[in-house]
Amino acid sequence: MPGPTMESEVPVEPQSLKKLSFKSLKRALDLFSPLHGHFPLPDPESKKIRTTYKLNVEYGGIKGAAAEPSSNAKASVQNQAQQASAPSNALALPGPEYTRDERTGNELALGPSIPVDGPTDVRFSGKSNAVVSSHGSSERNLSTAAIMERIPSKWPRPIWRAPWKNYRVISGHLGWVRSVAVDPSNTWFCTGSADRTIKIWDLASGRLKLTLTGHIEQVRGLAVSNKHTYMFSAGDDKLVKCWDLEQNKVIRSYHGHLSGVYCLALHPTIDILFTGGRDSVCRVWDIRSKMQIHALSGHDNTVCSVFTRPMDPQVITGSHDSTIKFWDLRYGKTMATLTHHKKSVRAMAQHPSEDCFASASADNIKKFSLPKGEFMHNMLSQQKTIVNAMAVNDEGVMVTGGDNGSMWFWDWKSGHNFQQSQTIVQPGSLDSEAGIYALTYDATGSRLISCEADKTIKMWKEDETATPETHPLHFKPPKDIRRF
Repeated sequence: MPGPTMESEVPVEPQSLKKLSFKSLKRALDLFSPLHGHFPLPDPESKKIRTTYKLNVEYGGIKGAAAEPSSNAKASVQNQAQQASAPSNALALPGPEYTRDERTGNELALGPSIPVDGPTDVRFSGKSNAVVSSHGSSERNLSTAAIMERIPSKWPRPIWRAPWKNYRVISGHLGWVRSVAVDPSNTWFCTGSADRTIKIWDLASGRLKLTLTGHIEQVRGLAVSNKHTYMFSAGDDKLVKCWDLEQNKVIRSYHGHLSGVYCLALHPTIDILFTGGRDSVCRVWDIRSKMQIHALSGHDNTVCSVFTRPMDPQVITGSHDSTIKFWDLRYGKTMATLTHHKKSVRAMAQHPSEDCFASASADNIKKFSLPKGEFMHNMLSQQKTIVNAMAVNDEGVMVTGGDNGSMWFWDWKSGHNFQQSQTIVQPGSLDSEAGIYALTYDATGSRLISCEADKTIKMWKEDETATPETHPLHFKPPKDIRRF
């Protein structure tokens, strides 16, 4: 006899992830909200708070208006209360009323101030601004989330600045112009070039005064002493030279770098010189004795920017390893390392009067405070190019020059980019030779000198004919400043 026949198994219907998600969602709704087809009941406490707040805001000038409102006020309040308690498809709670801030034009969600124990401070986090109590616990909850007061942007508004214009183009070098320095007396300036020469120019007329030869590679760094008749130069030939400007010849050389020297700076008060190069070391030299005092080692890549100040930290270096280091000059050790940038820090500029500096990288231009190096904020635009040079004057006009020939002018305090200009290459040059390699202001801060890849030096000044009407200020305060 044949055995009992087994029933054929019922095939399982294949279900998509979307269908399963909807099934799960429906089960959750059935479980937690059996009346999910109906609107939630109005919250009488929220209604009462909103009504009281409306009275205080709209009729705050009338004494006793909250206790005994007029018939019109009562009708208005009842209408608003009915609108507030009307069902909403989006949220269970009624949304905040929106008004427009007359100063900034931003829409603000206004609600009553929430009493908390002790003093309150306002913390900014992400895109929403919340009032946080002194204990650190957020006061946001279901009954007050919809009526939270929003804080308007307190970003400083930039002052109007005249645009800068190019008024002189100086030709004379036979290679890329890589470095520039202005004499402290403000009568001449010097430029170093890939044609291995250093040329000295008259600042007022732009005429060539002198050509110095002695380097056997491009000259990448220049500095003029304000205490001696000395000029210092550094180049790709590993040489650091001291020139006596009374005799116009080299009187000292500083030997020690193992590769090309990319930057140099003079200490403002002590007779020492700092040079940074491709050997990843910033070397400290005694100007008189030619002795190396320190080799500040710690960077993992080329040291391409350096500046000094009289107080600690006396040396700040930027490197291709995307870090900025503060150095203790007494012991030759690192005091702090800033790792905010993602790309090479090719340029830095210290503000002439404030205790802060800016650093430029291909990702962003950032401001830091001194002496601790706390991050202040990013500039409000991105140049989106390799920034080779930057400078800032006493009036707070910062300029940055990029590899693509773009020169951007910034308001130092607010970080607003008020002018973007594109350099024009001299006739006979390629469009790709539009890079800007060095920037500096003269001693007054009213003239700007740029050194470029088309072998020219360009001089800039403010446009005297510009007015706020011809060049209006287009500034929109940021909603949330980027912290990286």
